[in-house]
Amino acid sequence: MAFPTSVNSQITDAVTQSNVKVVAEAPAMAMGSLYQTMAHSTGILFENSVSAQQQQNTLSQAAANQGVMQVYSLDTTAAAGATEKVAQTGVSDNLTSLLTVLNALPLPRTSAI
Repeated sequence: MAFPTSVNSQITDAVTQSNVKVVAEAPAMAMGSLYQTMAHSTGILFENSVSAQQQQNTLSQAAANQGVMQVYSLDTTAAAGATEKVAQTGVSDNLTSLLTVLNALPLPRTSAI
């Protein structure tokens, strides 16, 4: 002790040891708090990841449902015609029809010289 006091020396030693104990435990308490905070943050990270996956799954199911509804709502003949127009697969049919019409026309006669 620095100077004599009227307090018993055993009491001052006990208080000093208690203060030393608190100071010595401070780094461990800080690290424990840090680990707890990191564990909590990691848990929230995984919760957000699962939530995002569930929302993406819901969106993909809705998109697939809309696609199926559009497929089933089309008339098959109209869909075939639209597909033919988009893909331009009917060009050969048009040429065949044109050739048939041209073959049906009478050929002009040329005069022999």
